[in-house]
Amino acid sequence: MAGRHTVEKIGGTSMSRFGELMNNVIIGSRTGEKLYNRIFVVSAYGGITNLLLEDKKTGEPGVYGYFAQNNPSWETKLEETRHRMLEYNRSFEEIGLDREEADAFVNERIDGIKVCLRDLVRLRSFGHFRPHDYLPPSREFLSAIGEAHSAFNSAAILRKHGVNAVFVDLTGWKESNSTSIEQMIENHLAELDFSRCLPIVTGYVKCAEGIMNRFDRGYSEITFSKIAVLTDAREGIIHKEFHLSTGDPRLIGADKVKTIGNTNFDIADQLSDMDMEAIHSKASKEMEFKNIPIRVKNAFDPNHPGTLISKDYISPNPRVEMICGRADIIAVEVFDPEMVGQSGFDFRLMDSFNKYRISYIAKNTNANTITHYVAEKSKNLDKCLEQLEQQFKGSVINTYKVAIVAVIGSNMKIPGFLSRAANALARANINILALDQCMRQVNMQFIIGRDDFKSAQVALHREFVENE
Repeated sequence: MAGRHTVEKIGGTSMSRFGELMNNVIIGSRTGEKLYNRIFVVSAYGGITNLLLEDKKTGEPGVYGYFAQNNPSWETKLEETRHRMLEYNRSFEEIGLDREEADAFVNERIDGIKVCLRDLVRLRSFGHFRPHDYLPPSREFLSAIGEAHSAFNSAAILRKHGVNAVFVDLTGWKESNSTSIEQMIENHLAELDFSRCLPIVTGYVKCAEGIMNRFDRGYSEITFSKIAVLTDAREGIIHKEFHLSTGDPRLIGADKVKTIGNTNFDIADQLSDMDMEAIHSKASKEMEFKNIPIRVKNAFDPNHPGTLISKDYISPNPRVEMICGRADIIAVEVFDPEMVGQSGFDFRLMDSFNKYRISYIAKNTNANTITHYVAEKSKNLDKCLEQLEQQFKGSVINTYKVAIVAVIGSNMKIPGFLSRAANALARANINILALDQCMRQVNMQFIIGRDDFKSAQVALHREFVENE
């Protein structure tokens, strides 16, 4: 299992347009042996995982959300999910999907899940089963059906088009044994000759440690990374419905942004910290260590080379590669006049953050104030703040809703850079509340009011991309 092949990951939005995806990416103009030496890792169709778990943006409960609340509406939501899956099946009939076969696959899995969840409801009614015993496994097998559905359909459609596609089901449906992620992948791919078949692999992998438990909704990119490393791929490719650009085209304008072209894994980590979906930071690490580059491509612009993320790339000329940001930031400010010169004050603060598993995105300090900037959606943030109030009784602790706008690049050693950025924001009448930059000069972060989130990105993009 080595060497000439690529491992390619397709997101849910692109999977929902499978006919176009097949014509642009999977088959296109390829024939014969050119169809192979590629492994595709697929996500669930758009919206399905939200129905199964919870809406990623709004938090509206899905099947799991209602089940975890002990709300009987989980059955209604499960039937809604079944209906949506069957609708997807119907939409793919015209491109070769055997709807009867595909519907039977969906119904078998949904029926099995319904029976299992009903049994769990009965068991927990006796009071001997605690939520932490059955909720994590429930979340695992619920999420798995989405990828199983899309992978099964994709392999079936491709076979109708003359491709030797193989459905590789890593979800462990009704398998009693659990292994590591690595063993599960190796067991299912070991006998496949990539030069003669096209594996269509589920983004979900059943494993002893629980892939959802470890990586939550980013698990399909973990699967993509693991397969690339274990099979020694020459390149990993992520197909999205957009290019990785110098800014968000919806905010700045599709005619103003540019495709980045080249960058490195360090910059990919900076983007991940800003909640940009280039690649999950934990997914990229093993590929970086094994020197397997990652290419981000637009699935609907197949002739464009996209953006190559490699280990050692540094822009030969100083430039800004992306303007991005997050509007979901809470500033946790701790002011204490006795802090100055006191050893370990910050350590005690971080102990509370660590206890509640809250990661900060930026941080400012001075003689008597320490401010951490954390994601508003951080679980247990309220509990953490309560503990800080109790532990630091002599301190004044304030929280503010703010935004961060970041200017990122592999080589931004530009004289007068800070002055230009500050002037660009000033011309847009934007007040800088705080700023953060490391000496490595790959990411300068401006903390601003949330109302200025869009206009700040427009101003900085104009200054460092359009005017260049």
